[in-house]
Amino acid sequence: MTNLTHLPAEGLFVGRAGSRDASHPMVVTVRDGTVFDITSSTAPTVRDVCEMADPAKHVRTAKGKPIGSLDDIAANSFETARDPAKPYLLSPADLQAVKASGVTFVVSLLERVIEEQARGSAEKADAIRADIAGLIGHDLSKLKPGSPEAMEIKAKLIARGAWSQYLEVGIGPDAEIFTKCQPMASVGFGADVGLHPVSTWNNPEPEIAMIAASSGRIVGATIGNDVNLRDVEGRSALLLGKAKDNNASASLGPFIRLFDETFSIADVKNAVVRLKVEGEDGFSLEGASSMAEISRSPEELVAAAMGPHHQYPDGLALYLGTMFVPSKDRGEKGKGFTHKVGDIVTISSEKFGALVNRVRLSPDCPHWTYGASHLMRDLAKAGLI
Repeated sequence: MTNLTHLPAEGLFVGRAGSRDASHPMVVTVRDGTVFDITSSTAPTVRDVCEMADPAKHVRTAKGKPIGSLDDIAANSFETARDPAKPYLLSPADLQAVKASGVTFVVSLLERVIEEQARGSAEKADAIRADIAGLIGHDLSKLKPGSPEAMEIKAKLIARGAWSQYLEVGIGPDAEIFTKCQPMASVGFGADVGLHPVSTWNNPEPEIAMIAASSGRIVGATIGNDVNLRDVEGRSALLLGKAKDNNASASLGPFIRLFDETFSIADVKNAVVRLKVEGEDGFSLEGASSMAEISRSPEELVAAAMGPHHQYPDGLALYLGTMFVPSKDRGEKGKGFTHKVGDIVTISSEKFGALVNRVRLSPDCPHWTYGASHLMRDLAKAGLI
């Protein structure tokens, strides 16, 4: 297997790799198809790289040792075929808080309203979708949250009896920001991603995640899967934690692309994020999400998450949300899409490469046992802190 990550030839990438023979997670970069360990006492974590005045310069100039080809390490990253004695990719985030933004694409707002109206029932979704679309139309891509036009749409939905808490965060003045997982709990390229076993209606959420330093300065971005349980969240918005934060439910990678002369926030805003789901049952699904249609800018969302009102001394990884909510029937007509164990999910974008994961139930995924305390102890033993 070659070119599994589809990493662009240009750009500066930083991430993490593990190996049974390494005493701690390695901070790595990619140079001409080879992965280099650049862990140092100056920057023993990805968090420390992101805190630097010029993270890209550090990664470009850091001395390192080659640990293998990117193709070989990516192939060894899949849980089913992993040799733990050889290097494999980890989530590129380590000590950063992992947060997420919700309902940031007005086009997907209706799906959230539909979830709530359907009370978690996939069977009722199509009828409600047609009813609401007939009332306000399909194209809401130009609607600005908080604008008079947005308030008019909101009034129509309230009049129909379709008022929702999602309307407040989707077209109102305040963004939804929630905790996706704890620091050190996200998984990376090749890892299994988890679904809570109570869920029977769920989906992947292909997103870009911004990487910000503790100052709030955005230093780069990666792609991710904000795994979502539609039935659980649809039953009650107060179940968001159960719908979103489960073992192996947050995937990021394959690497963080740092801002430099080849990559900027403008590239994030113009990115197209693609999704492909391939099932063991022969089912396939493809779709795309255009960042140009996001209703709140990446800068606005980072500012909503962190600032004088909320500090993150180890920085932040922030999922930006998605406009893609799969509704293609899988099986019985009208029941829409839901995952099956064994699905292979590929999320990709031209400037970032591809993030590939296999779907399993959360209890069956490798349990999260390596936290910040373990990392600190291992770095200390290695003389890096």
